[in-house]
Amino acid sequence: MATDLKRENFSATIDGKPVDLFTLRNRHGMVVRITNYGAKIEQVLVPDRDGMLGDVVQGYDGIEGVMGGQASMGSFIGRYCGRIPDGRFTLDGVAHQAAVNSPPNTLHGGQRGSRFRVFDARQLDEASLELTYVFQDGEEGFPGTLPLRLVYTVGDDNALTIAWTAVAADRTTIANFTDHTFFNLSGDPGSSILDHVATVHAGRYLALGETAVPTGEIVDVTGTPHDFRTPAALGARIDADDRMLALGKGYDLHYVIDKPANGPAPVLHARFLHPASGRTLEVLSTEPGLQLYTGNFLEGKAPRDVGKGGTLYIKHSAFCAEPSKFPNAVNIPSFPSTVLRPGQWSAGSIVYRFGVA
Repeated sequence: MATDLKRENFSATIDGKPVDLFTLRNRHGMVVRITNYGAKIEQVLVPDRDGMLGDVVQGYDGIEGVMGGQASMGSFIGRYCGRIPDGRFTLDGVAHQAAVNSPPNTLHGGQRGSRFRVFDARQLDEASLELTYVFQDGEEGFPGTLPLRLVYTVGDDNALTIAWTAVAADRTTIANFTDHTFFNLSGDPGSSILDHVATVHAGRYLALGETAVPTGEIVDVTGTPHDFRTPAALGARIDADDRMLALGKGYDLHYVIDKPANGPAPVLHARFLHPASGRTLEVLSTEPGLQLYTGNFLEGKAPRDVGKGGTLYIKHSAFCAEPSKFPNAVNIPSFPSTVLRPGQWSAGSIVYRFGVA
C-alpha cells in the first residue's frame, strides 16, 4: 500500500522561500507529487495490470527526509548535469573553475546546484505545475545569469512531461539539464530492480576515465554487457567482468541515442518492464543521450536511505533513466555543444509514459 504523503510535512521556509508539496492528477487516477525544493518528484502513483495503484518512485515522507536524503533523488538537475573533471572548463579563452563537490569533479551543478535550491512554484491547473529558478552569474563558479522555467504536466495517457526553457541572459554560459527520478516499477520501492527488463535504443556509449568522466571516446555496445537493443533484465549482466561496470559499481553509463530528436518532438530512448506487475515505463526526450543508472550507491543506511513509510532503499532498489546532452561536453569539442551565447535559448523535454503489458 502506497504511503499517503502529507502536504504539511513538506511545509517549510528555506533560504527565505516557502517550500510546499504539489499534487498533479489526471482523469484516470494517476497522481504525481512534487516539492519545489530541488523540483523533486516525491511520488508517482500508476496502476499495474490489475488496475491497482502503486508508487513507482523513491522519495521521502517530508522535507527533513528530502534534505537529509539522497541529494539527486527526484531532482531536476542544473545548471550542468553530470561530471566536469576538476570543475574546470574554458569559454572564449577564459578559464572557469566550478565548485568541486564530488572530488575531484563538479557533479550535477556543484555544491548547491538546483538539487538544493527552492524554485518559485505556481500550480497552473490540476494537472500541471510551473517552477522557476534564476541561476545567478558566478553561482557555483559558472558564468552568466540563466533563468530557468520548468513545467511538469500529467497527461491522460499516464505520461508525466517535464519541459524546460532557459536563456543566457547576459554572458556566454553552459547549460545541460536532466531529471533524476529513481524508479521501481514493482510498487515496492525497497525491492530489487534487477528483474526489470530494459530496452535502450542506443548502439554506442561514452567511455569513462578513472574518475567516471567521459573521455571523448564513443564505444560500440556490440558484444558488451551494455547492449540493451534487445530487451534484457537489468541484472542479467550487471556482474560481468567489465571495466565500465566496475567503475560505476553497476550501470552508470551514458548512451548515444541511435535516432535523436531533430526538433521539439521527443523520441523514444528506452523502455522498462516489471514482469510481475506488468507496469511499463517509456522514456522519451529531445536530448541526444541517456544516462542509465541502477542505484549502485543506495546503501540502506539510516537516515539517508530511509524513505517513504520507513522503507529502506538498498543497493539496486531503483533505476534512473536520465536524458541529457553528453556529460563533459564543455571540454570535448566533438560532442554536441552545451554553450549558450547571450540571448540564446535552451529548450527541451523529458516524457515518462507509464503503461501495462
